[in-house]
Amino acid sequence: MHVSPWVWALTLAGILAVIAADLFLIHRNDTREFTTRRAAFWSAVYIGLAVAFGLGVWAFSGGEHAAQYFGGFVTEKSLSVDNLFVFMVILARFAVPRHAQHTVLMAGIVIALVLRGAFIAVGAAAIATFTWVFFIFGAFLIWTAYGLVRGGDEDEFKENALLRAAKRIIPTTDEYDGTRFLTRGGGGRRAVTPLFIVMIAIGSTDVLFALDSIPAIFGLTTEPYLVFTANAFALMGLVQLYFLLGGLTDRLVYLGHGLAFILGFIGVKLIFHALHEYGVAWAPDVPIWLSLAVIAGTLAATTAASLAAGRRNPARPAPAAVERSAEAAGGHEPDAAPRRG
Repeated sequence: MHVSPWVWALTLAGILAVIAADLFLIHRNDTREFTTRRAAFWSAVYIGLAVAFGLGVWAFSGGEHAAQYFGGFVTEKSLSVDNLFVFMVILARFAVPRHAQHTVLMAGIVIALVLRGAFIAVGAAAIATFTWVFFIFGAFLIWTAYGLVRGGDEDEFKENALLRAAKRIIPTTDEYDGTRFLTRGGGGRRAVTPLFIVMIAIGSTDVLFALDSIPAIFGLTTEPYLVFTANAFALMGLVQLYFLLGGLTDRLVYLGHGLAFILGFIGVKLIFHALHEYGVAWAPDVPIWLSLAVIAGTLAATTAASLAAGRRNPARPAPAAVERSAEAAGGHEPDAAPRRG
């Protein structure tokens, strides 16, 4: 798949335009809280944009590349649902006012998108040069899947080195100032608000999530353009998905197992692909249609099973309720971060 520089430029310009419209037009000029109804509407808009882009890929590059894009998009979107749990914990620990949550989430995701772009460029260059990289990616995904099944991968928020350095070096106020990242502190000196620190927390934490999501999508397509655009559309709609799913994420009790199966399947697919490239006759090259069927079928089965389990057993208090309680308490941090169901 050959993508000319001007197509890349137009794509990046379109993505930036959508982000700017979301951040500066849809939300910034509207003081209302981002309700579930609004989240549902804008989630539908973002999914519509992603589907329209995929149809464009189909029209200009054929069904094979379109299937790769849709497979990558669905995979990234599914992994992002699991990551929303951590975002809820971050916003609760920092007691972010509800009216400011959309702004800080969007800003953090913009940072994550830029850093993921760098990861994708490095990964694509490595794959194009060294076939054995597929073995590393495959083994990493299988190990990640094992960790999810074992329960050792907890959705806890832990401050990384970047966040600790930012809190230590950058002058920060104690109070929020609306949706501003920069304000004047004591003595009239310029200082960042806690919202800036939260933005760094979300952006840097999402990059850690990319350690499994980027290898996963490379298992479905090695086209850098499709990898980047699938990631971009999955991330851009993540803010709306956060408000839409709010208290639902902890009810998807089997989502972790479903994602583990998907990651394990893609990991095995990557190893088979590498063996196939090295001429191993018995190693099949799994077609994209089978990958799509496995991903869609697994997500449907785990969602149905989770909802059925939720009807049998009343759900625990939703993370959104924890968040509101932390906000009402004036920023009191929860004693422990909730785990994945």
